[in-house]
Amino acid sequence: MSHSWYKVDNVAKVFLATATRRDPRVFRVSCTLTEPVDADTLNEALQRTALEWPQFQVTLHRGLFWHYFEATDQLPTARQEDKAPCAPLYVRERRNRLIYRVSYFGARINLEMFHALTDGNGGFLFLKSIVQNYLALRHPGTLEHLPTPNSASAGALEQDSFKKFYGGAKGVLPEHLPRSYRLHGGRLPYDQLQYFEGHLSVRQVLEKSRELGVSVTSYLGASLMLAIYDEMASMDRAKPISISIPVNLRNYYPSETARNFFNSVYVTHTPAPGDTLQTLAPVFDEKLKDALRPEKVKAQMDQYEKLEHVPGIRPVPLVIKNWTVRFFSWMERGHVTVVLSNLGRIAVPEALEPYIRGFSAFSTSEGMFTCVCSYGDDLVLGTASALRSTNVLRQFYSGLAKNGLQVTLYATEVQK
Repeated sequence: MSHSWYKVDNVAKVFLATATRRDPRVFRVSCTLTEPVDADTLNEALQRTALEWPQFQVTLHRGLFWHYFEATDQLPTARQEDKAPCAPLYVRERRNRLIYRVSYFGARINLEMFHALTDGNGGFLFLKSIVQNYLALRHPGTLEHLPTPNSASAGALEQDSFKKFYGGAKGVLPEHLPRSYRLHGGRLPYDQLQYFEGHLSVRQVLEKSRELGVSVTSYLGASLMLAIYDEMASMDRAKPISISIPVNLRNYYPSETARNFFNSVYVTHTPAPGDTLQTLAPVFDEKLKDALRPEKVKAQMDQYEKLEHVPGIRPVPLVIKNWTVRFFSWMERGHVTVVLSNLGRIAVPEALEPYIRGFSAFSTSEGMFTCVCSYGDDLVLGTASALRSTNVLRQFYSGLAKNGLQVTLYATEVQK
């Protein structure tokens, strides 16, 4: 690392203040190979990769006024998977330890990270580095000279891009969000989450999306909105449904950071009783395009970052800052029904493609959070749900199947 320690970014502060037992703010990205994982080779590859990514070899500490990362010479160790997906990483019993873990099961390699450390983009870059080093060791003489996923400088990878590109909170103000419908029903006991992994054909989804003239995100988002509406009680159907969609800010600013650098935009709409996917998807797409206009994305980022620059904030004790962040995060949850994060197409060097079957992603949640990614023709939807009822997801996948898509769905077992 270029520094022995550095402060966490503003998004990380939110994750630190709002982590709970059910939602420990952990995400998982996984790669499934075409052959079973060899534990010794994976550990050799992991330790090699750790040296290439020093910004992730840190421990997290709590100061009087802020949290900070400190460099450590601890070496990571990959173990056979023996925990529930996305188990907590920043808890008392793991104090002064690395805040990511690597596990394997069969042909799958899992990377789980505390979200204060990085976002999905940084997680996938780190995972692809592990996989590339692993395959190079397993198949010597064929894969040693491929370009590395982290070609940026150490300074660029460690950059706090929120601070770097803060523009002073001028220009268009973010729109006021209305109170939205919240998913009803009992939560799973013992702070459990249930995980669902759905597989669709990229080709089929693209065909359906193009027929409606919308993006894949809008097609899936509108389908999910309809599923929620179908499960709403009659007296709730006047409430708007709001889908939060994380946005990779690297698409808007010249940043190569491996730290958190994303915002969330919101598509909020009140469906009508006669709405179908054909009527709702174009409306969803139009609202999403409007929310993604560069001036709106920039205004929202600046409004979020400006709190860091308010005089008098820095000397406020951390305990008060955390209480304030938790309060405003609780208020914001009233504007969100579910989260849908499209991480896009996962690309690897062509030489690696014969050895990789697919990728997937999950993120913990107090409600329902779906991560979308694709590799080849495999479009994977990873949903974490705190709800006892699976009716919304049943409606969602049934709707996709009725629309002509081939669906394969897996789910973890939980105690109800």
